[in-house]
Amino acid sequence: DVLDPERLIQCPLVKHHLIRARRFPYHLVKCKESNPEIAKKLATCPFNARHLVPQEDLSEHIVKCNDKAFVEQDVVSRSCEPPQEQLNDGSTWQAPPCAEDWET
Repeated sequence: DVLDPERLIQCPLVKHHLIRARRFPYHLVKCKESNPEIAKKLATCPFNARHLVPQEDLSEHIVKCNDKAFVEQDVVSRSCEPPQEQLNDGSTWQAPPCAEDWET
């Protein structure tokens, strides 16, 4: 049910706004623009930009946020990869040669 794009989510800015999950990110952008005074009082969760909470409650939200586990899991899984895999992302870019000598 949480992944249902048709489920209704209550807007954190205007409580009587009920938005379908698939439209929620777009609604947040528009609603912030339409309600700047309310938006100033809310902070965005660092783990999920869809979570807007009162600024004074942000620390408590961060401790309890369900999405924090996904971010932590991603960080742990990346730190377990061998270094070659971390650096080899398929990019062929190399830094250009530099003739500058910063020591002189």
